[in-house]
Amino acid sequence: MLTSKQRAHLRSIAQGYNAIFFVGKSGIGEELIKQLDDVLNARELIKVGVQENCDYTAREAADEIAAQLKADVVQVIGRKFVLWRRSKDPKKRVIELD
Repeated sequence: MLTSKQRAHLRSIAQGYNAIFFVGKSGIGEELIKQLDDVLNARELIKVGVQENCDYTAREAADEIAAQLKADVVQVIGRKFVLWRRSKDPKKRVIELD
């Protein structure tokens, strides 16, 4: 669980990020989860978009994906959300939280 200070720090980092994945009409499938898992291991912090034709709201998609990946939802704004999870490999940890 993130503290408000940690969440604010992660939001400031993610502000300059573009969404690199999108949840679309096909919803949240195993392939999307696997790809997000791989990217979270490498980057720790990612921004994901939800397309208009998707059956999920951004909050619903963020909560479901975070639960499956054991990640934290940093923020949800409009049709985008930010996820964070500490990398499993200590050598790949790039974001330090207090």
